[in-house]
Amino acid sequence: MKPNLAVWAAWIGMALVATSGQAAQAEPVPLDEGIALAIIFDTSGSMQDSVRDSDGQRSPKYIVATHALEMVLQRLEAFAKKPALETSRKMETGLITFAGNRAKEALPFQKFNPDTIRQWLRGFQHPDGATPLGEALQLGANLVLKSSLTQKHVLVITDGLNTSGPAPEAVLPPILKRAEKENTAVLVHFIAFDVAARLFDPIKNQGVTVVSAADEKQLKEKLEFILEQKILLEK
Repeated sequence: MKPNLAVWAAWIGMALVATSGQAAQAEPVPLDEGIALAIIFDTSGSMQDSVRDSDGQRSPKYIVATHALEMVLQRLEAFAKKPALETSRKMETGLITFAGNRAKEALPFQKFNPDTIRQWLRGFQHPDGATPLGEALQLGANLVLKSSLTQKHVLVITDGLNTSGPAPEAVLPPILKRAEKENTAVLVHFIAFDVAARLFDPIKNQGVTVVSAADEKQLKEKLEFILEQKILLEK
C-alpha cells in the first residue's frame, strides 16, 4: 500500500510544533536591566510614638517616616529620569504595610509611580496592630522575584521586632534558596527605626543590611546610604 502523504505531512507538522514548544519552554525567561523594589512600611501601633523630627520637635514616628519616604521618592524619581548610558532605566515598586496581624500589599507592585505612593502616604493616619515582619518580608520577596527586572531589593522600615507570624530569620533562608535556584538574588535592607539594630542580628548574620536611626535626620541619612550604596549604586 502506498503511504498516505497527507497523514505523513500532518504527523511531521505536529512533531515540529511539539519540538518547537519544548525548545521554547527550555529557554530561560529573559531579564530586563532595572530595579524591582518592594518597600515595607511599618504601620503597627507603636508607630504612633514620637521621635525628634527635622525641626527638633517631637512628632509621631509614622509622620517622620512618611517625610523620609518622600525623600526616597524624590531620589528614585531623579534616578529614573536620568538618561542611562545604553538603555532607559526601568523600575518597579510596591508598598507593603500591616493590617491587624497580617501583612498586605497596600499598593500593587507595578511600574514606578511616585504620585500613587505619595497619595497613599498623605492619606495614612492611624497606625495600629501588630508587626508581622516575617510575613511582610516573604510577600515583598515574592513580588520582586516575580519581576523580570534584574536587581531585586526589599527595603524595610520598622520600629520593632516581629510580633505576629514567622520571624524574618525563619523566612529568609527559603527566600535566598529560591533566588539562587532561579539564578538571581534578593537583597534585603532593614532600617531599625528607634530600636537597637543589634536586635536584628539574626537576619544580619544571613547577609541582610541592618542600620539604625533614632530620629528624622538619621532616618533620612540611613535611607540615603542604602539607596546610594546598595540599591542605585551610583556612588
